[in-house]
Amino acid sequence: MSIKPISILILVLLIVSCGSSKQIASTTPTEDTIQKEEQIVEIEIEEVIETPAETDLTEMESSETVPEVVVEPEIIESIEIESFNHDLWNSLLQKHVSDQGNVNYKGIRADKTRFNTYLKSLSETPPQESWTKDETLAYWMNVYNAFTVKLILDNYPIESIKDIDGPWNHRFIKIGDKWYTLNDVEHRIIRKMDEPRIHFALVCAAVSCPILYNKAFTAKDLETDLVLLTKGFLNDTSKNELSENSIKVSKIFKWYGGDFKTNGSSLIDFLNQYSNVTISDKAKKSYKDYNWNLNE
Repeated sequence: MSIKPISILILVLLIVSCGSSKQIASTTPTEDTIQKEEQIVEIEIEEVIETPAETDLTEMESSETVPEVVVEPEIIESIEIESFNHDLWNSLLQKHVSDQGNVNYKGIRADKTRFNTYLKSLSETPPQESWTKDETLAYWMNVYNAFTVKLILDNYPIESIKDIDGPWNHRFIKIGDKWYTLNDVEHRIIRKMDEPRIHFALVCAAVSCPILYNKAFTAKDLETDLVLLTKGFLNDTSKNELSENSIKVSKIFKWYGGDFKTNGSSLIDFLNQYSNVTISDKAKKSYKDYNWNLNE
């Protein structure tokens, strides 16, 4: 009698146990189920990440105007480097020569260390083939003017450059291994460069000569300076008297007349390029007396 209840109890427990096992088995995911679910999750993640981003970008492009970016070109300053530095001569001229061309020879003599340094630099640095025409011309123009000042200082005090015996034939200018006179520099070098306006830039240390420009010549400013000095000389009534029907000009135009007649042009043609008045081709011509007193 006692065994039956126990048997019944065991049977009941077995039945309950089997039911639980089936329920657990039915709820445990298989490998195929797991892979399918992972694929579904990946798709959902992609939709969450990609779709809104594409939508936002489309909306932004359609609703907002992206401003055009204007890139300003870089401004590159061109720095012209001279083959020879004339700054020392420039500073001496600024200090000892007035705007009217009056030269303080005593001041330059007191500044002789700097002056001689510049002359030495000219002597040790002759022009090279690589130099431009303007660099070479500016160099020789500075040579002529600086060594003219040296000639005056070597004989100072004097009343006129003509007080010196043969001033333009004195061979005292050394450039490289060669020695030159002022005549060599002017006639054999500078004038052969076919620039007639140099006659208003080269100084002969006299009142009637072109003024000693209180600025060193450089290639960069050469054209501007030559125009300025030519206009200044021609329209200076102490050196030239110009009118429509009559001109009384510097003897420079007599000594170097051929330099101003190029390509079939006449002296009047040249003067009219820079004169404040228009001169007739039939204007009467004469020459002013030349004052050789020292330009101080």
